[in-house]
Amino acid sequence: MTNPPIPTLTTVRLILRPPVLADFALMQTMLASPRAQYMGGPYDLIGAWRAMCQDIALWQMFGHGALMVDVRETGECVGQVGINHGPLYPEKELGWLLFDGHEGRGYAVESAGAMRDWAFAALGLPSLVSYIDAPNAASIAVAVKLRAVLDPDAPRQDPTDLVYRHWPDHQPN
Repeated sequence: MTNPPIPTLTTVRLILRPPVLADFALMQTMLASPRAQYMGGPYDLIGAWRAMCQDIALWQMFGHGALMVDVRETGECVGQVGINHGPLYPEKELGWLLFDGHEGRGYAVESAGAMRDWAFAALGLPSLVSYIDAPNAASIAVAVKLRAVLDPDAPRQDPTDLVYRHWPDHQPN
């Protein structure tokens, strides 16, 4: 089975596009930093490469994966958003990250909302989850702004993770 090409999504301010090799330097810097603590990091060079390769490979295996987040006005890459799955994720997960210095501008909410809506339309999912470390207040705030609801009964790999559930109509069923 061949999956459709990796999409490019647009919002009012952002372009969500397929990753390219030139993005690895930004990803490696972020994944090597303390900012990666909520993602199992920080990662060394090999770990960062594996993470980026996984983000791309998901497209071939599952028909979803990660997209890089560019600001339309400047073309600057400010982060990544994606739908994760595989042995580490009991359910399909909506995840987001911003590179240092790009927080507080609504990019995470805007890009994650676009990716969520694409996933529901393109993949026909009944719901998505976001696995969030309890101390990660910024990601919890993004999930709440996306109208995800805390789901204490959801399966998770890490029992300390909070699980926020996203519904297609943005409201709990």
